[in-house]
Amino acid sequence: MQNPSTLSSTQEITDLIIDSIQDIKGKNIVKMDMRKIDESPADFFIVCEGESTTQVSAIAGNIEKRMKETYGMRPTHVEGKGESKWVLVDFFDVIIHVFYPETRQFYDIEDLWKDADTTEYQDI
Repeated sequence: MQNPSTLSSTQEITDLIIDSIQDIKGKNIVKMDMRKIDESPADFFIVCEGESTTQVSAIAGNIEKRMKETYGMRPTHVEGKGESKWVLVDFFDVIIHVFYPETRQFYDIEDLWKDADTTEYQDI
């Protein structure tokens, strides 16, 4: 396990998070680079969805597990695991939004932060 103070880059962290989502077959993954937006609460948002509340919860849990195992990092905040329609996992500089499809459509985070540079990932 790496010491958090020796983390190489946010890129490595976001890559691990994306891989953790893909492990559980998360869909419609988008990485939003928020660093050029003054009011942004984080450097990156990663948004994805699961096809069921069980999958949404499993994706969030896998992200937490792999971040702890690889970097010794725990999220500063996790919200929404009870209903698993929208689970937010906050690693301070990187915030992950794991949505149930209808909830993602309703909140439309990508449109709210449309000034962000986005990278879309293919479903596996």
